[in-house]
Amino acid sequence: MTRSTRPDRTSVDRILDHNKYLVIGSVDEAGRPWTTPVFFAPRDADTLVWLSSPDSRHSSNIEQQPQVALTVFDSRVEVGHAEAAYFDAQAERAGADAIHAALAALNARLPLDRRVGIEDIAPTGHLAVYQAHVQHRYVLVRGGNEHFRNVLDMTVEV
Repeated sequence: MTRSTRPDRTSVDRILDHNKYLVIGSVDEAGRPWTTPVFFAPRDADTLVWLSSPDSRHSSNIEQQPQVALTVFDSRVEVGHAEAAYFDAQAERAGADAIHAALAALNARLPLDRRVGIEDIAPTGHLAVYQAHVQHRYVLVRGGNEHFRNVLDMTVEV
């Protein structure tokens, strides 16, 4: 996004398309926060999917408290050139009806030798499919944006 551009959903879509990891912010039943990066794919305009062990800390947190915060960004860019998308979402372990669509979205981002099959998914496999239903989207607006006249970086809901 240039310094004069007003962010929109297209900005979010571009960030999602160009990055393969998202950071999940979850909390346990006592309110202790936990963040973790996961490989992900957008399944549709309002759903992000990933694979995790059902025994992982973030998966356990999601079972107890499904409200999550998500961030997608490229950590390799030079300082001052960052782009990021942020989301408020409800996360859950995907039901049987959503697993095939999620695997198709994830496998489209993986090399052939790393693709995941239904046999890798519980109860036969060690992984579970999770999905986040996006409620709100935000983008990072770099300081000096002509539209917002902001001095410092800020986030804007789109």
